[in-house]
Amino acid sequence: MASAEIIAIGSELLTPDRTDTNSLWLTRELNDIGIDVMLKTIVGDDGSRLEEAVRDALKRADIVITTGGLGPTADDITREFTAKAVGRELVYHDNIEAHLRERFKAWGREMPEINKRQAYVIDGARVLPNPNGSAVGMLYQTEGKFLVVLPGPPRENQPMFTDHVLPLLRAISGEVFVSRRLLRVAGMGESAVDEIAAPIYKKYDNVETSILFTKVEIEIHIAAKANTYAEADMIAQRLTNELQAAIGKAVFSTNGDTMEVVIGKILTERGETLSVAESCTGGLIGRRVTEVPGSSSYFMEGAITYSNEAKTRALGVDPGIIHSHGAVSPECAEAMAAGMKAKAGTDHAISVTGIAGPDGGSPAKPVGTVFIGYSGPAGTRSFKIILPGDRYLIRWRASQAALEYLRRQLMKG
Repeated sequence: MASAEIIAIGSELLTPDRTDTNSLWLTRELNDIGIDVMLKTIVGDDGSRLEEAVRDALKRADIVITTGGLGPTADDITREFTAKAVGRELVYHDNIEAHLRERFKAWGREMPEINKRQAYVIDGARVLPNPNGSAVGMLYQTEGKFLVVLPGPPRENQPMFTDHVLPLLRAISGEVFVSRRLLRVAGMGESAVDEIAAPIYKKYDNVETSILFTKVEIEIHIAAKANTYAEADMIAQRLTNELQAAIGKAVFSTNGDTMEVVIGKILTERGETLSVAESCTGGLIGRRVTEVPGSSSYFMEGAITYSNEAKTRALGVDPGIIHSHGAVSPECAEAMAAGMKAKAGTDHAISVTGIAGPDGGSPAKPVGTVFIGYSGPAGTRSFKIILPGDRYLIRWRASQAALEYLRRQLMKG
């Protein structure tokens, strides 16, 4: 089976402000035709390091793909140093320059002379046209291996890869078909999920299974490979069914749907409505619910009642409850949910009140203490959870816990 490595180029990708999304997309495309990505590397705008990275990658992998560094400025070094890595010169293509000048003319501008740099191509490489930008790509074959040089912007490199590289790689990789599933699990830790799942997925050959911990849930990624798509899909579905049966109700999605999408589908199918009262999550639940297209048909109203006075004024929470039990209490969470449901006139309402930190905790109620309230056709109830993490994670995990509690209540109906 062919192997690949991806090299993302650009010093900006080594900062906290930019993420290399190209590698993720390319990995999926390669995996789907049976090519395993064994290594991803990020190289800054340093020629010697880029040359070394490409040369070393070609020693290990059958396919090496670079992204970025094909612009016209001095820090765009990919052409020069990928050519050095394969021991070739750069050759100037007059037709590329002419095409660039026509492109700029169509945009109503004269082409800056600096853009002539983009007409240089590795000697012997196939030119990959770029209808969405100014930088052409390159595909160079050496000793049975492939070096693919792509521009950085996804709107340029993705069509280029799909149209000009993928068909070639598919031909050399053979007929391998991949079927995928993404299971999402709420309310369980990564080790607890793997303890249940590992004895099941280890029985399967030609299936790659990954268990990932995100800020709000556990994801189980399944990729089944076979000689036909029907066979791969059957294997993926069989493993999905076994995992879902073993893990139980904590699996809330087997097709990658997020919690808010799952809840939206349930409410839509039933023709029921939802409202939300939030304190420590500060509107995060409402934001998540309303990011789902069509949510206006079931989400009626939300209230961010951060202060005690707001809980009383907007939701009708009895001041005596807050005085006797505190704003972070099951009594307050239930009063918030019931008050929200009554004022919005919805079928269901959920509420969240807690201590997101970093301050405000106590021995009795440490940071991370959250109470979730629910009010619906069967009555009003609440539960307590203590969440780990910093303020950001506590707020996100509280939003997930509230939505999961709502899902469990809907499952009872």
